[in-house]
Amino acid sequence: MQAVINSAVVIGFICYSGAVAALVVDVGQPLRFWFTFWHPNVHSMLTEVTFCITCYLLVLSLEYIPILLRNRQLRKLPSFLVFEHQLHKLVPVLAAVGTLLSFFHQGSLGGLYGVLRGRPFAYRQGFFIWPSTFFLFILSAIATGPSFLMLVTATVEKVTGKRLVPGDLFRRLGFISGVLLAIYVAAKSIDTLIWLNITSPSEGFAPWQYYIHKPFGTPILFAEIALFGLLPAFLMTYRRTAARRGWLLSAAALACGGVLLNRFVLTIQTLALPTLSFDEFLSYTPSWQEIASFGAVLAYGVIVYSLSYRYLPLFAPLKGEDTNVSGS
Repeated sequence: MQAVINSAVVIGFICYSGAVAALVVDVGQPLRFWFTFWHPNVHSMLTEVTFCITCYLLVLSLEYIPILLRNRQLRKLPSFLVFEHQLHKLVPVLAAVGTLLSFFHQGSLGGLYGVLRGRPFAYRQGFFIWPSTFFLFILSAIATGPSFLMLVTATVEKVTGKRLVPGDLFRRLGFISGVLLAIYVAAKSIDTLIWLNITSPSEGFAPWQYYIHKPFGTPILFAEIALFGLLPAFLMTYRRTAARRGWLLSAAALACGGVLLNRFVLTIQTLALPTLSFDEFLSYTPSWQEIASFGAVLAYGVIVYSLSYRYLPLFAPLKGEDTNVSGS
């Protein structure tokens, strides 16, 4: 796992700095982004999410600095070597703090919709003050993290034409992701059954009412649990398919697609479905400014990762293996 730790830190830094940038644009008046910290709405889950994302970005920045200081030119300066050595001692503490912050912000993103009693499609019962979606978001993020790391690493290998990680690392990452994904699918299935048979009827809604609109339907529920859940979990844990990189990467792509579908369902579908008899079904098309902002974040990520790969030691050198992709 040491071979991809630096790459994982850079990916995390890119994702969270991009998320902060998107939040700054999303508030409508980017120059007033500091209002969130100076005048926080303590009753808003978005405030908690913003604080967690910002604090975690600070932690990731501190984890990224030691990697940055390993640049060959910077290592020629003794003061930077000392600083990098001292900062490296804090990495375990930073990793623990970052994990805690990541848990809370991922959970809050799910809990935000799980507490909306006025939106029975998303409303869930839970443990004390936390709805079940709080824990499902955390578990799904953990389960697909290794899959996303595999996809990024495989893409970099394809672009560079070099083997960057040991041959068995993908299988280990895939097995971890597959086991966690199976646990998530089991928890998601139980949560769905409880919602279908207890939660939704108790709120006065028959479950079939949420699936009568054309863009949505029961196939989307089947796809999320079976096609993008059970299938990739099986492919990543079954020995024969896990031993073949093509199957493994396909399963990783399905797993990441499943998380995207889950976020889509709990945000777009939840807000689009009418909850009152006189409400209309809502539709929405992103503006070019929103599409451009999203594209800018993607471009920013590609640039930062490319520069990091070019000038920093993201991957440990392979020993005793052919570094040519076509030769392995």
